[in-house]
This record gives sequence, structure tokens and C-alpha cells, in this order.
Amino acid sequence: MDNEMNTGEPEKKHIGADLVIPAVAVIFTLYYFSTIINWPWNPDERYISWTAQVSAFFIGSVLIALIAAFAIYKFMEIRQGKADLGFQRLTEPFSFMPTRAGLFALTISYIFFVDWGGFTITTFIFLSAAMLLLNRGRNWKFILALSAVLSVGGYFLFVYAFEVRFPKGPFEIMMAQVF
Repeated sequence: MDNEMNTGEPEKKHIGADLVIPAVAVIFTLYYFSTIINWPWNPDERYISWTAQVSAFFIGSVLIALIAAFAIYKFMEIRQGKADLGFQRLTEPFSFMPTRAGLFALTISYIFFVDWGGFTITTFIFLSAAMLLLNRGRNWKFILALSAVLSVGGYFLFVYAFEVRFPKGPFEIMMAQVF
């Protein structure tokens, strides 16, 4: 706003930070496409892998199309002089940096520990910790209950409804014996 007061011109929006996650999503989608491209496309052989390929290409293609539309819109703002590629919003306000670093650490920890703890327990811990961090510890009973419902619900949705093979931990092993 200081720039607007000094020059009379509106301050440009800094949109570089808005493009970080879409750029990473495109890179990940292209990487994923490259890992499944050599699987056989015959629907009679390896039915699950064929279904996964078709789903992945459909969802990945839609994702890339949406990101392209978003990027075109953002670059039109730059061309019109309404915005620039500044990354200030990625680091400002500085008081949010510890929370952002904590979420990043939780995400990396989730990826690292999911093989050991299994999908359900690791997801419960991640969701609980992330929501408690973002909510500064308030409503912890509700957060723990919600995390439990979401992680167990995710287990039943993915493992039983979609028959996805997630990493098995103590909860998954116990549930396999129960059912």
C-alpha cells in the first residue's frame, strides 16, 4: 500500500507463490505418468493396473488442464500489469513461518513413517498433529475424534471399497484378523 500512496498507482499482486504448488503438481503428475507408461494396456491382463492407468491418466490430464488454465489466467494478470512473479507471499507474514515449517516437517514425517505405522495410524497421527498445530491446540477433543473418524473412514473407503493396497501397520494387521 505504501507504493500506492507514494505514486498513486495500485500495488501489484505478488503471484509467484501461487504458482509453486501447481508447478510441483505438474512435475509429480508427469513423473507418475512416466512410471506407469510401460505397464500393459490390455484390460484382460492385470485388470487392477489397467484400471489404475486409465484413472491416473484421466485425473492427471484434468489436473494438468486445470493448472494450465490457472497459469494462463495468472500470466494474463502479469501481462496486464496487475501482478508480478514476486514470492513475498510465500514467506510473509514471517510469524507464520514456524507453522509452515511444522506442517512441512509433519508431511515429511508422514511419508517416512507410513511404511512402519501403516496407513491408518500414521494418517491419524498426521491429521491430529496438523490440525492441532493449525488450531494452536484448541478443541483437541474434537480434533482427535475427527482425525479418528477420517483415518478409519479412509481405511474402510480405500482398503475395502476400492481395494487399494496401502502400507500395513498394527491397525491393518488387527483388522485383517477381525474381518
